[in-house]
Amino acid sequence: MRHARAPANSRLASFVRLRTTTFPRDVFVIAAFFSLSACEQNSFVPPPPPKVEVAPPVQRAITRYLDATGNTAPIQSVDLVARVQGFLESINYKDGTFVKQGTTLFTIEPETYKLKLEQAQAAEVGAQATVKQAETDYKRQAVLVQRQAVSQATLDTSTSTRDNATASLQQAQVNTKLAAVNYGYTNVVAPFDGIVSNHLVSVGELVGVSSPTQLATIVQLDPIYVNFNVNEQDVQRMRDEARRRGISIDEIRQLPVEVGLQTETGYPHKGKLDYISPTLNQSTGTLAVRGLIPNPDRALLPGFYVRVRVPFDKQENALLVPDTAIGSDQAGRYVLVVNADNVVEQRKVTTGPLDQGLRVIETGLKPDDRVVTAGLLRAIPGQKVDPQVRTSDATPTATK
Repeated sequence: MRHARAPANSRLASFVRLRTTTFPRDVFVIAAFFSLSACEQNSFVPPPPPKVEVAPPVQRAITRYLDATGNTAPIQSVDLVARVQGFLESINYKDGTFVKQGTTLFTIEPETYKLKLEQAQAAEVGAQATVKQAETDYKRQAVLVQRQAVSQATLDTSTSTRDNATASLQQAQVNTKLAAVNYGYTNVVAPFDGIVSNHLVSVGELVGVSSPTQLATIVQLDPIYVNFNVNEQDVQRMRDEARRRGISIDEIRQLPVEVGLQTETGYPHKGKLDYISPTLNQSTGTLAVRGLIPNPDRALLPGFYVRVRVPFDKQENALLVPDTAIGSDQAGRYVLVVNADNVVEQRKVTTGPLDQGLRVIETGLKPDDRVVTAGLLRAIPGQKVDPQVRTSDATPTATK
């Protein structure tokens, strides 16, 4: 028997009954999923604080220096000239060589001046004989006057003759000395130990005709001067320090001076202060100072541009940190310090000079402060860090 097809409304009703029967199961699955998810705790775990290297300030005794730049100058430099007229007979040295004091460098036609000296000496001998004769005659006339054998006028004449003879002798002696001096000028000698420049005249040339003729120049190089200028603030610092230590101005002039060339490391040349100007230069506001440096190997030549430093103070237990640990902003210089809670703080400091690769901190730090020396970019003021303590005096390289 053929069944009749169910109407459309019956099929729709069956579908609705089916969906109604399965819906509670789906809801249960979904509800169970959300229940399990709700049981899990979703908590945030912060990252660990960044690691930075810290170190306490280095404590040690330091010497404070006054730094300047200057120029070397010869302690003596003399132009050798011909002081008598004549033909240059010989040149007795090699250009640019070192000579000792008293060494004959040039000879200028000495024969003529030797003859003049002998002539003057002969005239002096004659004058001495005349004085002797006049003195004898005066004594004889004085005895005769006492005996009234001759007149007083005769004695007066004898006295005048004696006095004239004495004056002539003195003139002859002066002429002898002048002739001896001129004869000595025929040999041009080194007035001190030094280096002689190239000769400016040739053998056979007539020199000293109308004025002294320059023959060469001699320069003393050992010791040697170092001239430099100190500004007004440094002058006052040195005076204050000298007053605090009870040092007189004369003792300041005995302070050591250290000098180094631009191509040298450090300050290998040692000397002492030699001169301090009594007045400041108003146009530059500086004080002229001069040092005296031994130069036995003649490493320093006149005209060199040199670095100069003068130690004027010593400080015990100064605080020093690496230069890389120091930052700067519009308010000045600062360092980053880690406090007891491992929180970074920015500490304003006043810096001093470099000493053996470390920077002196004048104010702003305490000996037990922990200064950030590496990892500066990870150290943010107000935030915690993980400090890694290091104690080496060496200057570290800041890590990024």
